[in-house]
Amino acid sequence: MIEARRWLLTGRVQGVGFRPFVFLMAQRFDLKGVVQNQLGQVMVEAEGEPATLDAFSAALMSDAPPLSHPHIANLATIPLFGFTAFEILDSASAGETHIHVPPDLYLCADCQREMETPQDRRYRYPFINCTQCGPRYTLIARMPYDRVNTTMAGFDLCEACRDEYEDPTSRRFHAEPIACPQCGPQLAFVAGDVRLQREAALDACIAALRRGEIVAVKGIGGYHLMCDARNADSIARLRARKHRPHKALAVMFKDMAAVRAELDVSAQAATALCDAARPIVLLPRSPACSLPEGIAPGLNEVGAMLPYTPLHHLLLAALDTPLLATSANLSGEPVLTEGAEVEARLCNVADAFLHHDRPIARPADDSVLRIIAGQSRLIRPGRGIAPIEIELPFEMPQPTLAVGGHMKNTIALGWCTRAVLTPHIGDMDAPRSIAVFEQVIADMQQLYGVNAETIVCDAHPHYASSRWAAKQGLPVQTVWHHHAHAAALALEHGADKTWLTFAWDGVGLGEDGTLWGGETLHGRIGDWRRAAYLRPFRLPGGNKAAREPWRSAAGLCWEAGMDRSFPVDDITLLHTVWQRGINTPYTSAAGRLFDGAAHLLGLLDHASYEGQGGMLLEQCATGEAADIVLPLHEDAKGMLVIDWQPLIAAMSRKEIPLETRAMQFHRSLAHSIVMQAQRLHTQQAFDAVGLTGGVFQNKLLAELALEGLHEAGFAAYLPQQIPCNDGGIALGQLMEAGVKNG
Repeated sequence: MIEARRWLLTGRVQGVGFRPFVFLMAQRFDLKGVVQNQLGQVMVEAEGEPATLDAFSAALMSDAPPLSHPHIANLATIPLFGFTAFEILDSASAGETHIHVPPDLYLCADCQREMETPQDRRYRYPFINCTQCGPRYTLIARMPYDRVNTTMAGFDLCEACRDEYEDPTSRRFHAEPIACPQCGPQLAFVAGDVRLQREAALDACIAALRRGEIVAVKGIGGYHLMCDARNADSIARLRARKHRPHKALAVMFKDMAAVRAELDVSAQAATALCDAARPIVLLPRSPACSLPEGIAPGLNEVGAMLPYTPLHHLLLAALDTPLLATSANLSGEPVLTEGAEVEARLCNVADAFLHHDRPIARPADDSVLRIIAGQSRLIRPGRGIAPIEIELPFEMPQPTLAVGGHMKNTIALGWCTRAVLTPHIGDMDAPRSIAVFEQVIADMQQLYGVNAETIVCDAHPHYASSRWAAKQGLPVQTVWHHHAHAAALALEHGADKTWLTFAWDGVGLGEDGTLWGGETLHGRIGDWRRAAYLRPFRLPGGNKAAREPWRSAAGLCWEAGMDRSFPVDDITLLHTVWQRGINTPYTSAAGRLFDGAAHLLGLLDHASYEGQGGMLLEQCATGEAADIVLPLHEDAKGMLVIDWQPLIAAMSRKEIPLETRAMQFHRSLAHSIVMQAQRLHTQQAFDAVGLTGGVFQNKLLAELALEGLHEAGFAAYLPQQIPCNDGGIALGQLMEAGVKNG
């Protein structure tokens, strides 16, 4: 008996070779029918014996391409059509939308082998790709994912590529970025009056890097500034020209052997480095590390990544040395993507430029991970990982756009039971950041076929994202900053749980009008109550304290009645202003507490990047140290207040080694977290303890706190797939709005 069935498959089924896979499976099972790309889903119709159709259905899941993530959304028996063969139909551009935008993919082993084979027609071709590798998100102009809807539309296929593109048995069947040296994108090298093309451009770039020059190199989601990672003079010049004196710079290594020669690589780190996303992973230097100190001044960790484009492989193979590869941008802005703009804005930074003529539809910076408590934790969502798609635990009442915070901005779009988080955009201080922010918002709605009907933003009215939301003519809902942090963690680790969540970060506007950042929140998504907080103190100079840690130290010392000198001439005047409460907002921020401690330990007066004080403090914390018990008392409303004063006094004891005091600082705060959980558990029930906010990017603090909480019998969690910093709060905003409006 012959019957016919129709499968509707959703998930990641476009841009990963799913249709040719279905075609080959149909040949294997001798089935007749059709397969078609629709708007975000794949439709399969097949006729055959029921048992054969059952086996075919199982194989669609078990044997699917490795980069796909299919889900059978619907399976139905349909009337017989009388198919005579199995065909791949043209994509449908109408119907119900189930869009899943594929992320950018690294160069697969098959393409790399072809690129390195002299007899292959794509030998040394920097844009080789197939259905299992190459750019996706950064070249898709619109869905469905077909070549005409990508930035490759302007490259007409040669006869050889056309044959591969149309052959269902080819690895390049409907590989939309397919190209070769005859018909595809080409390199162009620019250095002063020098203009070179194709292979000559590649050779000139290699020669420039070998001479110690700095080259802006166009990749998948933007440009990198690259130079020899062993050349201390080149690194120093790059830092001076880019005005980036201290912030760590990433290094791209040829292969895992090259990484292991310089850095300590755990099993978890190796897995993360070799993941298809090819992220930057923060790794400690090995004792034999020969990389210059200038790569990450004052820090023992280096951001390492493996090559993910054919061009990267060609460069590293020719040079046989690691390459420094930092985003080609101005500080805090999104990575640059256009050749003319790169030359105009970075002409005083780069010595040369290696362009190519494949347009980038939208920027995507490299993803960043850190191994904390044995798991890879996402620090920055970007190329290869984002857009991040998440299944929501409830249905959104209406399509909602969450516009994130002011720093480390990302955007989230929620509709039905789906949420999508964009790649990292950046800090919202510069006009270009706002422009890319608006582009990504428009792109995301257009790509997924969803128009937001309401907007949710941070409660701080002066954030650029909040100001933008207020001008859009749509209903706007605000969410408290730390509620969003807590909700994002709950989304990942249990929306049905009652949480005790420690939301520790720099500063964010709190419900009482002060600057929060050391909060303990009890409750669940949409219903958070402040249960405890770090003792507030006043910040002299307000926002200036973020880049001048001595101001946090001064506020802490003055609050504690301690006398100490600070690096400013008019300290008496500043103290008077502080006493009068002029431009000295109250804060409970753990991030500012870390800054103050870093200054008191003599680590820095001024920070050249956000979080520098905390990173240096973590770096120098070594050896054994007993923790200091921080007093807990209740305020007038019954909330616990954690008093940091004994800790600040200890940081000033210069007779104790610096490393011991730094470790003591971390251990004491971790112990205070456990103490709070124990104390609050006697007063109110909760299922789990969460740690979130940018402070918990600190590996030492997070691991000490998790260890202590687990030993005390608590289930404790740290974000993993969603950034714990402000890069994750857009999802938290979405959750809060969805619950409250549902």
